[in-house]
Amino acid sequence: MQLNKKLRINYDRTEPSNDYLKYWKVIKQWAKANYNISSSDIEMMMFLYSEGLFTRLQFDEFNEIMSWDKMRFHKLLNQKWIIIWREKIGNESKLYELGFKGKRLVSSIYRKLNMQETISESPYRNNIFRKDTKYSNKIYRKIIKEMNLTIRQQQRHAPE
Repeated sequence: MQLNKKLRINYDRTEPSNDYLKYWKVIKQWAKANYNISSSDIEMMMFLYSEGLFTRLQFDEFNEIMSWDKMRFHKLLNQKWIIIWREKIGNESKLYELGFKGKRLVSSIYRKLNMQETISESPYRNNIFRKDTKYSNKIYRKIIKEMNLTIRQQQRHAPE
């Protein structure tokens, strides 16, 4: 009798307390398709999001662990993902911050990861659902629909 109880304990499943990265790959693909940016650029902005103000040296330090892209800083600056917060004053460094566009993207990614917001299934708002999108984007449609369904169900059952 006691043997059965021990076996039963080994097969009981506890729900994970943290599973918000379950759809990370899907959300990252959505961001790449809709904002025409690379995975490394997204990861850089995720890092900079909580940094507040930063110098070019701080950017370069984190950029060292990314895939090699010599022009990443200038590309993000020119496309307004990051902006100049303060010009160089004397021997104080020029300061940068994540721009409105970058902050909006990262906060949207966090809302989706935290299951607070769904990904639009409209072909007008989401390039993944357009007819002329790449095949690699088309294979994400089914998972996005499942993720959206999960989020809607969670929101319906959430206590107020």
